[in-house]
Amino acid sequence: MEALRSLARLLLAFTIFSNLSLLACSSSLQDIQIATAERRIDVSSHIIKAFLTLKVENTGTSPISEVLLAFPPTQVDHISSLKAALTVGKKKKKSYVPLEVNPTELPDAPNGTKYFKILLLNPLSAGETATVEVLYVLTHSLEPFPAEISQSESQLVYYRDSAIILSPYYIKQQTTFIKTPSTRVESFTRVDPTTRAGIELKYGPYKDCPAYSYAPVLVHFENNSPFAVVEELVREIEISHWGSLQITEHYTLAHTGARHKGVFSRVDYQARSSGVSSFKHLLARLPPRVHSVFYRDQIGNISSSHLRTDYRRSELEIEPRYPLFGGWKATFVIGYGLPLQDFLFESPDGRRYLNFTFGCPLVETVVDKLTLKVVLPEGSKDPSAVVPFTVDQHLETKYSYLDIVGRTVVVLEKKNVVPEHNSPFQVYYSFNPVFMLAEPMMLTSVFFFLFMASVAYLHVDFSISK
Repeated sequence: MEALRSLARLLLAFTIFSNLSLLACSSSLQDIQIATAERRIDVSSHIIKAFLTLKVENTGTSPISEVLLAFPPTQVDHISSLKAALTVGKKKKKSYVPLEVNPTELPDAPNGTKYFKILLLNPLSAGETATVEVLYVLTHSLEPFPAEISQSESQLVYYRDSAIILSPYYIKQQTTFIKTPSTRVESFTRVDPTTRAGIELKYGPYKDCPAYSYAPVLVHFENNSPFAVVEELVREIEISHWGSLQITEHYTLAHTGARHKGVFSRVDYQARSSGVSSFKHLLARLPPRVHSVFYRDQIGNISSSHLRTDYRRSELEIEPRYPLFGGWKATFVIGYGLPLQDFLFESPDGRRYLNFTFGCPLVETVVDKLTLKVVLPEGSKDPSAVVPFTVDQHLETKYSYLDIVGRTVVVLEKKNVVPEHNSPFQVYYSFNPVFMLAEPMMLTSVFFFLFMASVAYLHVDFSISK
């Protein structure tokens, strides 16, 4: 009986706590309103970038320390990167302070709305305002229509969104701009006032929009930019304390635009410059002082590549064996070496760490699955990785020539990678310099045994001949 009473008290306390949390959440939403909101969406590439500027106002009586962003469930699955910053100062003295952004959930979210929480550096007092700027990147959000095109046709795509910004707050005034790659726009949804000038569509301004307002729009336009998607990329960075880094990158590349129909004609492709939505050149931005560069596919080495280097960076322009049309794929390998002193350093606690760039070197490319492997020297201990965003991590062991116990491999995995993920990361590890003598001693031992075996063989052979 006493156990039932305790359980009842626990359920009652949980119900009261849940109701209080719900009331606190709803009251905090009512205490915030957006004075002005401006959104600029760039759909000129297959990687969509949206810039959102919000002037947040605290209309309540208590300070607020967080601001919520809302996205429809069909869009949130395509968000690859989301960053927020607080605007400080005006005009030439304007600066941006990065803010922490985390996914969050709210009870009774309408229509499956998904949320991200922006944490302010300092609580916003009653009556104060703050300007927050947000950048979010969408992938796989353009739908080719028609889904199949011939070699001579241009590529048309659909983009779906809302003319009114989805928000859990009341918005006094807002405007949305959509930038297309060219002036060829087949059709677009009108939500008055709607205007079009050149390559830009303007929705708004709209005033006094209640929370969770939504006005779906569909834009049908021409987009012949390369829809280059790396379905899988495996980057291996092998550290050698004898003075170099060796990087090997395995690519599975696909054109995810409108599928090619009919027969491919290389004569038309070269003579008439047809296939405007295809691509045959790729640009890889590599670190400076790169050396020993190679580029090959399953058949062998490909000579159609050009390397340009200077003291700031290196650019490798590569050309697959055939141009890529919608639905076509190509697999290839890029490898290069780098001087160790440019990327390996020693921390104050005596540990060594690699400072390298995460992401994909290919320009304007989406990577569906990226696996980055850092192969540490044999004898390394206590490895740890520091990455500025969420990744999956685990350890492996790799055996190479003359290895005794194998080399520790730090494996970092991430899906839906875009150029915004090309940020520095670090891998820390401990290493005893004695292990550097292991391979030379093993080689010396092998040569010694071979020499002794040769002497013994010559001695036996000489004795028999006598």
